[in-house]
Amino acid sequence: MVSSMDNKLCGYLLPMLAAIIFITKAAVKAEGQVSVDDDFHRILGKCKSDSDGFDDCMRDAFNDLRAYFPTGVPEYSISPFDPHYASFIELRRGDQKGLGGFKLILRNVSEYGWTKSEVTKYHSDKENQQIIYTQYFPEKSLEGLYEFSSKMLGTPLKRKGYWNMTLYDYSQTTSIRRIAGPGSLLKVHVEIEHIGGLKMHITNFIVQGRDNLNNFADGIINSMWPIGFPFIKPFINELVSTAFTDIFNESFRHFPIEKFLSS
Repeated sequence: MVSSMDNKLCGYLLPMLAAIIFITKAAVKAEGQVSVDDDFHRILGKCKSDSDGFDDCMRDAFNDLRAYFPTGVPEYSISPFDPHYASFIELRRGDQKGLGGFKLILRNVSEYGWTKSEVTKYHSDKENQQIIYTQYFPEKSLEGLYEFSSKMLGTPLKRKGYWNMTLYDYSQTTSIRRIAGPGSLLKVHVEIEHIGGLKMHITNFIVQGRDNLNNFADGIINSMWPIGFPFIKPFINELVSTAFTDIFNESFRHFPIEKFLSS
């Protein structure tokens, strides 16, 4: 039979034992973890800024850093990149009350597929404080809300709703240029290189609430997009470049990459 003294002893010892086990496990886990700085030194430290192989090394380093895309790097205020998020993007052409003018606003845009992307080319232009890289996506998807306003044959046209788009066998080239010295603003330009396939859905684009007509419009877009793509490509490049300029300035403007590179 267990005495009351034994019961009291167990009551003291069990919480202490649990605490010791928890602290021990935490210490073991902490000892086995690699810090962000250590990992960045491992990945980027292989790249010597004055070597002939610097660009190839940076291309490989970019791909090694994909593990951070879903989480971001809170230690350096880098937001998650898969999906990456843009709260507001605006595109204007002319006067939306006149012939051919329009305004397009995209809100709450999320873009997926970065973790499975691959940087295939990388070029650094130190003289102009610029890097240019080409990135391939087996599949990239985007979704968000839109607001469109224009004038058709003298009649105001306004539409808003939800949209999503998936791109297949897709590649783009991104150039990032620092405008002045360290910490200055970044200017980003994105150019679509290739799209192997496209699937898109837009609600309320033809008629508000008429799903049958809007689905018909989706079918036309998804089957005829290669014909119209050369005309809308500049608009897409501008929209994406605007969004990326904001995103890169928010996450990478003050990132101390020189801290991790080999001199």
